[in-house]
Amino acid sequence: MSFEVSGKLYVKNDAVKVTDKFTKREFVIEIEDGMYPQHVKFQLVQDRVAALDPFEVGDMLTISFNLRGREYTNPQGEVSYFTNLNAWRVQKVDAQQQPDSPPPTQSEGVGTFPSANDEPGGEFNDLPF
Repeated sequence: MSFEVSGKLYVKNDAVKVTDKFTKREFVIEIEDGMYPQHVKFQLVQDRVAALDPFEVGDMLTISFNLRGREYTNPQGEVSYFTNLNAWRVQKVDAQQQPDSPPPTQSEGVGTFPSANDEPGGEFNDLPF
């Protein structure tokens, strides 16, 4: 599953070599969400860890990522589930592309049925078609 989100670079960690064959780099972006900004952690793996190098904390970025999950059974037989947000592209948001305000939330009318006044022209038309 591939997704995309934009936000401000909040934390930029160094790359960490987990094993001889696996390297990762974690970072956090701050996403505006009403009164409570969300701090979401992503990871870059293997040859993609350098993708974050050109950016500084505070930069507005667009992150393209995959949602990954896996099951783990520990030696005692207990099952746990892990979720990772694996970034595969990091781009700086141009000043011209930045929205003036965050997108509306579900409580602000997204997903509601439009009224007749929402039609082009803005005036109610009682035609049956």
